[in-house]
Amino acid sequence: MSLREHIDRGEFLITGEVAPPKGVDFHEMLEEAEHLRGRVLGINVTDLQSAVMRASSLAGCIKLKEAGHHPILQVVCRDRNRISLQSELLSAAAFGITDFLALTGDYITLGDDPDAKPVFDLDSVQLITAARTLEQGKDLAGNELQGPPPKFCVGCVVNPGLDPLELQIMKLRKKIAAGAEFVQTQAIYEPERFIRFREMAGDLGVPVMAGIVVLKSAGMARFMNQNVAGVHVPDELIERMKNAQDKQQETIAITIELIQALRPYCDGIHLMPLGWTHVIPPILDGCGL
Repeated sequence: MSLREHIDRGEFLITGEVAPPKGVDFHEMLEEAEHLRGRVLGINVTDLQSAVMRASSLAGCIKLKEAGHHPILQVVCRDRNRISLQSELLSAAAFGITDFLALTGDYITLGDDPDAKPVFDLDSVQLITAARTLEQGKDLAGNELQGPPPKFCVGCVVNPGLDPLELQIMKLRKKIAAGAEFVQTQAIYEPERFIRFREMAGDLGVPVMAGIVVLKSAGMARFMNQNVAGVHVPDELIERMKNAQDKQQETIAITIELIQALRPYCDGIHLMPLGWTHVIPPILDGCGL
């Protein structure tokens, strides 16, 4: 079932996330995905996350689909021009992968090959427009596609922790106007920031899923505070992770608390476990999801 059908039913949306390998062996990614089977509506496959070279999101999505999962393709604009981006979307649709998340992409200097040349021919708003153009049977240059056109369910991202928040909301509205049908946020550890974002944004007309990166350690929390724009893990949570005798149980407890605080203000949850997919089932059980 496509994400569009779950949205149309007004369901509370729950999605997870896995990353392709830096290599050709997808065994570990598929093992991680098994913990999400039957617990999420779709599994995002990251696309060269943090500008680190690895196998593509499309390859990961194909592997997930072959294993009976529902993949959500991620597509970043950083590494491809408009020809290649449109090709990626058509290629995914040819494999029946039509749910995708449009992202502009982290800058190249964050990754493991800072000498690479970024592209940024399109941004995420223009990528969404490209998908809607392909649905009309044409490419961005106005050339006709062969055969029946694809049909996508397109998502986008927003960062409620970035200031000025007004600019984030302005760009989000442009993405929705271009055709975005769902929103996933950057990691949230301060529910009050998300609540403020929802109040300022008002009715967007599409479901907004609150994103949570599963905390693994106090060191990871400090790293995100220093290196991930718009993400702030409060000192209280860092101390809890630092002092916890059982890190995984504390991770589960913190994530449950965050979901419970965010749930009245969001239309779904996007969980980013960074390899710890095994903690997702007890987290969802603890939330009654």
